[in-house]
Amino acid sequence: MAEFDKNYWEDHWHPTGAQRAHHFPANPYLPVETAHLPAGTALDAGCGAGTEALWLAEHGWEVTAADISAAALTAARARAVDRDLNTRLEWIETDLARWEPERTWDLVLTSYAHADIGQLAFYRRISSWVAPGGTLLIVGHLPGQHHGGHGHEHPEDATATLDGITALFRDPDWRVEAGYEHTRTFDAGGAGVPLHDVIVRARRLS
Repeated sequence: MAEFDKNYWEDHWHPTGAQRAHHFPANPYLPVETAHLPAGTALDAGCGAGTEALWLAEHGWEVTAADISAAALTAARARAVDRDLNTRLEWIETDLARWEPERTWDLVLTSYAHADIGQLAFYRRISSWVAPGGTLLIVGHLPGQHHGGHGHEHPEDATATLDGITALFRDPDWRVEAGYEHTRTFDAGGAGVPLHDVIVRARRLS
């Protein structure tokens, strides 16, 4: 999916995309799905301009935030400095579809991130970075979701179904603890944009 290569994401975030992100709240599933977890180490895989990473840092997590876009990370670092959170955050510019971090985290989160390998392959890849006993939280787009609130839909491989995601975690090493679909309205600069979301939280048992 060449659409979601590095050039695409640099164009997406620079300059107005990163500026808009300053006003966006963390997705509403993050506080709900992590409320029971003790703060530890977290990876925000595809962090964009850092909204979810900053939320985690504010709530006591030690966060690694990784994204392919230098423009997004520049905006994210500036936001962290403004909030005096940089000591809790490590920013990494990398292609997550090819990155080999050689470590694991207590929580791995991905929120609407797209990679050129397709969603299910991306989710399977980042699941290998969850520590035993740790949690994977996926927030993605359901099929039929309009891309960026515009009139065209995401490519098929950029969306995922609940069944498709949960099927990745049916082996004995994993337990799916939450899985659901939800539609909400997102305020994109005064215009309400419907988001059709799929949310999966899974625990790595060993």
